[in-house]
Amino acid sequence: MAKIVIYPWSLNIKPIRLLKTSNFEPNELHANRLLQINALEELWNESYTNSLIDKDKNKIWHDARLKVNKEFEEGQKVLLYNSRLKLFPGKLHTRWSGPFTMKHVYLYSVIELWSKDGTSFKVNGHRVKKYEEGIPNEELIDEGMDFEKAAAT
Repeated sequence: MAKIVIYPWSLNIKPIRLLKTSNFEPNELHANRLLQINALEELWNESYTNSLIDKDKNKIWHDARLKVNKEFEEGQKVLLYNSRLKLFPGKLHTRWSGPFTMKHVYLYSVIELWSKDGTSFKVNGHRVKKYEEGIPNEELIDEGMDFEKAAAT
């Protein structure tokens, strides 16, 4: 097998020949190249500002859908999110445990909770949501009697 030999003077012949045949001046080529670089830089700047505008729009859209009612008071009942249940998903498994009673609200959304057995512990406020109590038991009993009457007929 024969090896291809490239001599150093053969590398420079083509660009020099092209410059001589095309009759371009180096100053014109330099100015043209600077114009192209400036145009490319303008495109970069425009795309950067467009990405900032898009990021701001997305932030406004997501912030509008956040639940803002995260103001808690002492003595209020809350539910606690259990993130460990997220690892083992299953049908009809709730990830919220509780209700717990709020003992104290600290700075930076740290909340101290009381459990039913009387122990207290601190959690992040982002893992807590308000507990809305359902229908009182007396109304459930009355509705249950109505269902029994309807089933008997």
